[in-house]
Amino acid sequence: MDTIGFVELSSIASGIEIGDAMLKAVAVDLIFAKASCPGKYYIMINGQVADVEKAIKIGESIARGYLVSSLVLSKIHPKVIAAVNMSGMPEKMEAIGVMEFFSVTASIIAADTAVKTSPVDLVDLRLGTGIGGKSFVVVAGDTSSVKIAIDAAVAGMADDGMLVNKTVISKPDKKLLQALL
Repeated sequence: MDTIGFVELSSIASGIEIGDAMLKAVAVDLIFAKASCPGKYYIMINGQVADVEKAIKIGESIARGYLVSSLVLSKIHPKVIAAVNMSGMPEKMEAIGVMEFFSVTASIIAADTAVKTSPVDLVDLRLGTGIGGKSFVVVAGDTSSVKIAIDAAVAGMADDGMLVNKTVISKPDKKLLQALL
């Protein structure tokens, strides 16, 4: 089950309805379904490629104009799912990289690209809750690997207006790292 599907809606009521319809129609697992800022609803599922694609199409077909974005991402790196579920801080790290987006979908794609491009750990994948609908990704590792991961993950995203900012911090202060948990 290496495929995720994600739906972002501008209506909480429609989001709940769509999540129910997706789960009843297809054999997929629910990673989460939750309301978020500013009045959006997010649904993330995983399963076999064909099942996830079918569930997302069902969600899109009944969204009635409330669909903000959707995504099917196959061969998702397991670190992305772990980060969504708040995996924690790696033992040792030389640097962290942070990517901030206007879109939750963009952050999921960036997180997956980062860990597939370079040997980094995903420290956090914050999906819009409590931060005005923005999202951000924090990766950690040696400085060179973090820079490579960040550059690869944001390549082209500034063009579509979803990238807010990015940074790489070498030797981050331990107090800052503790605050990220």
